[in-house]
Amino acid sequence: MAVAAEPVWSVDPRTGKPREQVAVEATVEDVDRAVTAAAATRDALADRTVRAALLRTAADLLDEARPDVVETADAETALGPVRLAGELARTTGQLRAFADVVEEGAFLDVRIDLPNPTTTPPTPDLRRWKIPLGVVAVYSASNFPLAFSVPGGDTASALAAGCPVVIKAHPDHPATSELCASLLRRAAVKVGLPEDVVGLVHGFDAGVELVRHPLIAAAGFTGSVRGGRALFDAAAARPVPIPFHGELGSLNPVVITSAAAEARAAEIGAGLAASMTLGQGQFCTKPGFVLAPAGEAGDRFVAALADGVGGTEPGVMLDARMRGAFVAGAAERAGLPGVTAPVPPGPADEHTVTAGFLTVDAATLLEGGHGELLEECFGPLTVVARYGSPAEIPQVLALLPGNLTATLQMADEDPEAATLLAELTPLAGRVLVNDWPTGVAVAGAQHHGGPYPATTSTSTSVGATAIERWLRPVTYQSTPQHLLPPELRDDNSPVLPRR
Repeated sequence: MAVAAEPVWSVDPRTGKPREQVAVEATVEDVDRAVTAAAATRDALADRTVRAALLRTAADLLDEARPDVVETADAETALGPVRLAGELARTTGQLRAFADVVEEGAFLDVRIDLPNPTTTPPTPDLRRWKIPLGVVAVYSASNFPLAFSVPGGDTASALAAGCPVVIKAHPDHPATSELCASLLRRAAVKVGLPEDVVGLVHGFDAGVELVRHPLIAAAGFTGSVRGGRALFDAAAARPVPIPFHGELGSLNPVVITSAAAEARAAEIGAGLAASMTLGQGQFCTKPGFVLAPAGEAGDRFVAALADGVGGTEPGVMLDARMRGAFVAGAAERAGLPGVTAPVPPGPADEHTVTAGFLTVDAATLLEGGHGELLEECFGPLTVVARYGSPAEIPQVLALLPGNLTATLQMADEDPEAATLLAELTPLAGRVLVNDWPTGVAVAGAQHHGGPYPATTSTSTSVGATAIERWLRPVTYQSTPQHLLPPELRDDNSPVLPRR
């Protein structure tokens, strides 16, 4: 007897009530069909001109559908139309930026060594470039239904590299996922590509089957440490292991020097409050741990932080499960010995939460037994550890895991700055000075990644170099010109940057 497919419901997080059934969970057979169909489109994606047109057309269609996309995403995430309109603009800008990357061609990293019999050993004719890996599995993020989900950076960079994608939709925004996937597939058809260059599946089991499918060549993930690590292990345990580029979790530490607190306590407190409560604290770059000095200047910083955080309105989190985890996690941390809550975080009513922060002496952390304070709590909560001596700062930093970001708040001519910057650099992929980590610009020099558990690889998921995740180098040796790819021939037509 056949088992009925499980329905996939769109749920309103503001009320907890189902909105509509938008799909059913994919079976093993459904996953196989989606991946097999995507794999059949690889040759069609080989033309860089067509790939660039696909990315720009997708951006245009998303912009044209802006009212529907924003309305649907807001109904499923409660992130608000202003935030989501900005996220959509970021998403379409990212698609167009990758179109420029594809046309410019430097990502192919063309390198040519002409024959040289005088070297030891002699150098033959060598011509190196990068080719796409194959079908990429993309796992959508809960907190960014556009920029890190179906039309987001993993999808854009994979298509730019020439890799078809099969996307596992996030259960928090299935209707948004269906809408955006339909727009990407329409864009493919408009530029003469098969619509199956983009596939979409729903369901937890489908996500597991996806990473195990033999035609999947790489995967990109944004989510929890637990979920990401399970998929990472599954990718490594395959008969043929594949690259798994996972963004899992980050505490994003901030160090405030004594001189900075003396000079800018109120400014730093207000800035931290704005950063840690942005989007209800549901940013992967939320500053979740702060080292601040004890004493009068540190007290002024804490008072400013309390004013800023205490002035925020209760808000809705992405779903009931995340809200429950936040409430439980905040209560557990607040109940630890030596921990105080100047602004208590926790539930406001059945569906909303209030932002807050906790304080603890750095010496208490160094004594051990407060490991929960050094782990990410997803939501509007940060922990402020008060240090009595600058010597405690590197000792506490040594307890921290890898992070996406690390921030130094310093004063002009700060005597501690150089030493502390050197201490923070090994902890993160992006190090900030007198700035805040929420907000990740899509730019050529951007790096959105970091030591484990921030990410499972050394790559970035944001910026032009995100395309490198989906490519591998190949060198042709002593190969006749007519057999070489056009990009590697002597006439350099099409014209590409080459070394």
